[in-house]
Amino acid sequence: MDDIVKAALKKWPNVPACHGWLGLDARGDWYMRDDRVQAAGPFPQVKGSRLLHEKLVDFIHRNYLPDEHGAWFFQNGPQRVYVELEAAPLVLGVQRAAAGFVLHAHTGREAGPVRSAWLDENGRLFLDTEAGFGLVRSMDMDAAADAVTSGEWQPQTVRFEDLPVRFGYRLSPQRT
Repeated sequence: MDDIVKAALKKWPNVPACHGWLGLDARGDWYMRDDRVQAAGPFPQVKGSRLLHEKLVDFIHRNYLPDEHGAWFFQNGPQRVYVELEAAPLVLGVQRAAAGFVLHAHTGREAGPVRSAWLDENGRLFLDTEAGFGLVRSMDMDAAADAVTSGEWQPQTVRFEDLPVRFGYRLSPQRT
């Protein structure tokens, strides 16, 4: 977390959380969801405006965390902005390397080794990694297929609806 964010938390410790305004899609893109977009429907059916400002996206990545209930949020100064997730808290990129495969989360952080692999009813590949649980980006499925074919990852089948409970995250954090 950025030092400026930590300082803001100390200065204003009781700022109410924000819900519904930020979404993370299955490609690792962030979407701003104003009142009009939220009224039009839930995420990801109605996504909102894709965030393209590189410095803002980097700031979100550095301050993106889960709470004690598995709800992911972006700490924006003193305010928690809870994130609507399309599929998983992380979106993972897979690259071939000399010694196997390297994984990076959409935040740019290395994801570390794969603990388990899961294939849902829609053919999407999810990985439980040292950095957390994530969906493999569709554009990296070719490299991921090589990891599966080589036996490095052995996906088990799972229903998508069972993943949040199994891996302790919430797709749509609600106000409490």
